[in-house]
Amino acid sequence: MHYVGKELNEECAVFGIWGHEKAAKLAYYGLHSMQHRGQEGAGIASTDGKVIYDHKGLGLVNDVFDNEKLDALDKGFAAIGHVRYSTQGGNIYANVQPLVFRSQKDSLSIAHNGNLVNAHKLKGELEERGSIFQTTSDTEVIAHLIKRDYSDNFLESVKHALSIIKGAYALTMLTEHQLIAALDPNGLRPLSLGKLGNAWVVASETCAFDLIGAKYVRDVKPGEVIVIDNEGLHSDFFTTRTEPAICSMEYIYFSRPDSNIQGINVHAARKNLGRMLAQEAPIEADVVTGVPDSSISAAIGYAEATGIPYELGMIKNRYVGRTFIQPSQELREQGVKMKLSAVRAIVEGKRVVMVDDSIVRGTTSRRIVGMLRDAGATEVHVRISSPPITHPCFYGIDTSTSSELIASTHSVEDIRELIGADSLVYLSPEGLKKAIGRDPAMKNCGQCMACFTGKYPTEIYPDTVLPHEKELLV
Repeated sequence: MHYVGKELNEECAVFGIWGHEKAAKLAYYGLHSMQHRGQEGAGIASTDGKVIYDHKGLGLVNDVFDNEKLDALDKGFAAIGHVRYSTQGGNIYANVQPLVFRSQKDSLSIAHNGNLVNAHKLKGELEERGSIFQTTSDTEVIAHLIKRDYSDNFLESVKHALSIIKGAYALTMLTEHQLIAALDPNGLRPLSLGKLGNAWVVASETCAFDLIGAKYVRDVKPGEVIVIDNEGLHSDFFTTRTEPAICSMEYIYFSRPDSNIQGINVHAARKNLGRMLAQEAPIEADVVTGVPDSSISAAIGYAEATGIPYELGMIKNRYVGRTFIQPSQELREQGVKMKLSAVRAIVEGKRVVMVDDSIVRGTTSRRIVGMLRDAGATEVHVRISSPPITHPCFYGIDTSTSSELIASTHSVEDIRELIGADSLVYLSPEGLKKAIGRDPAMKNCGQCMACFTGKYPTEIYPDTVLPHEKELLV
């Protein structure tokens, strides 16, 4: 089930804190700041050095936790947390993270942002060797690998497990004695390190640091394992074969505008995408408007570069949840109107440039173009601040089949006609890389471009791909 008004969903966010007497409550606030990354489930695990306590549930952070539940968790000095949007495994209670595994020796809790491309293969091998899985989440594979390899050196067991798994993973792990943060060799998902007084903090986005008053220290590096305990912070690497390839959609769509990803502010990057789009696709028009919320920054950049006034041509209803979405076409159409409204006084009689961050399935774009026309727009010119999404993502975005992607089977002109726009232009791949402003010396400027190009930064295993999709892999 997808948002009305948006067509992409990212899997989740992770948070961790070590060395603070209010660790669980700070984890709650950190998760709240990253609620945009997942609304289907939330959880927190904490420790006092003797026991791991945990609580999780389906729904938003505010739905899952109250003061009583947080007080029960706030018995220690360390915690990890997670909010999730289900891609692999489905939206069931057992899959809500952090996952907690208890044994006679000690306990382990894991929170994972991303998706493993060899999870199915590894799960089969582990089951043959006697492992019994309690969830359908690929995250459980990581715990089984660690525990199966468990020696007296826990860190070496973690490093060995991480060297086996493939795909996207930003991890926080908690034992009674350590907080561990780790990132895959491509750094496909963001993960940052911060400091709050003497406490160490890790989070998927830096906006979590701002909310709790922590100071950003640095980003976790691809292939890095950070261990935090009572002796301080220790950095290690489980591989030297790294090639930065952070998901481009973090800058385009997923992350909050006030977050910084590897030194680049998300709002500034999106404005630059809009400016680049204006250079590549100018048009005569009266107003520029952005589809709330993630496209507003790009729309402002487009307006500044062209000199066409930026206006709030669409308003988002903040109080519409997700449960109203119904399967009938008539109710879907009504759902879009409940989520977004065109401002007639702004667009009536005007030539409108509608800036959006992406077109995935095309149905939402068609409805929004129709909405602007119904409000009196004389022309609607659609500008997309990313290239066409032509290939599925296997790293934690819910576009795992090309059949969901309109650009995989239709030309730009076909899409323009289908959505009812007067013109349609996407940002070029080169324009995207240049606008975000990452290191041009790195391959693809250190970004994953697979959903635009089909060139994946990791091996994609046959059992990850539906049979009819295999010819798409480059």
